[in-house]
Amino acid sequence: MEIGQKVRVRRLRDRSPKAVVDCLGKTGVINGFKMTDGSGIGVIVKFDNGFTTWFFEDELESTN
Repeated sequence: MEIGQKVRVRRLRDRSPKAVVDCLGKTGVINGFKMTDGSGIGVIVKFDNGFTTWFFEDELESTN
């Protein structure tokens, strides 16, 4: 996964706030990366409506 790549949210690992659940099935652009709590690297995704949040890589799929 690379910054600028388009991805689709395919699943969520954990219970999440409504704003994040509403992202399921939507497409966004990778905006960056973040270190998680020892579980790996999170991917920061920005959506067309301006909402930005992070996901684990296995929650996303490439649309390219």
